[in-house]
Amino acid sequence: MIWQALLLQAGYNAALVSLGAACLGAAAGAAGAFLTLRRRALMSDAMAHATLPGIGLGFLVMVALGGDGRFLPGLMLGAALTAALGLWAVQRLSRQIHEDAATGAVLASFYGAGIVLLTLIQGLGTGRPAGLETVLLGSTAGMLRADALVIGFGGLAVVAALWVLRRPLTLVAFDPLHAAMMGINPRRMDSLLMALVLAVVLVGLNVTGLILIVALLVTPAVTARMWSGTVSGTASLSALIGAVCGYLGAAISAGVPDLPTGPVIVLLAAAAFMLTLLVRGRRDG
Repeated sequence: MIWQALLLQAGYNAALVSLGAACLGAAAGAAGAFLTLRRRALMSDAMAHATLPGIGLGFLVMVALGGDGRFLPGLMLGAALTAALGLWAVQRLSRQIHEDAATGAVLASFYGAGIVLLTLIQGLGTGRPAGLETVLLGSTAGMLRADALVIGFGGLAVVAALWVLRRPLTLVAFDPLHAAMMGINPRRMDSLLMALVLAVVLVGLNVTGLILIVALLVTPAVTARMWSGTVSGTASLSALIGAVCGYLGAAISAGVPDLPTGPVIVLLAAAAFMLTLLVRGRRDG
């Protein structure tokens, strides 16, 4: 069954999920490469956790308007709004305290608020709240064709945007002052990068969930960095690692009953990192 899934012969839905997960992995890997290069990896964790209260609020608003509380575009809109609010909060707090401390404070506060909201929603019994908690760890079992297409095209759009912005993002990462002298606004580039990372977080909710998407953003990037000494090489290799892990993880999950997709993808990325650490460690020694 696993081999059938790997060869896209396990059914139409399984094939869509595998291809969508591959696109998501490529986008996460490419975005993560620039994010870690800019030393903002923890920021992705804060943004991912800041989406949780937005999902809860989006659910409640849609139910209040008489709609289906689990309508994916509505949930993604709510998640985007609170994630943007979380990013703004980190930037404001960073003027008073260290950025890591500000990120940790926002991460914990928004995540706690999200858990409280989801707990209250589960007790309401309206708007089909069952399964809403899957945003934490992801779930592809109920993924529709439209969801898979959003993930696939969203991932490809992020990769394309990163390719267009690769030069200014690289300059800002290595020397913001030099980039500013060349007419590049470092703050604007940082905002664009965070927007792309947020896009990856949002499209990855169904596959890996908001907790594990952080691992998919960071792990392929640090793995690729150990093999490549150039920015373009690191970003390309990170995207490839993410795509392979996403595809294989989705295929294995489709071939093994009740095996969650997100954790499998993250475990494959972790295995690639550990293998790289062993190989490169021996080579360096």
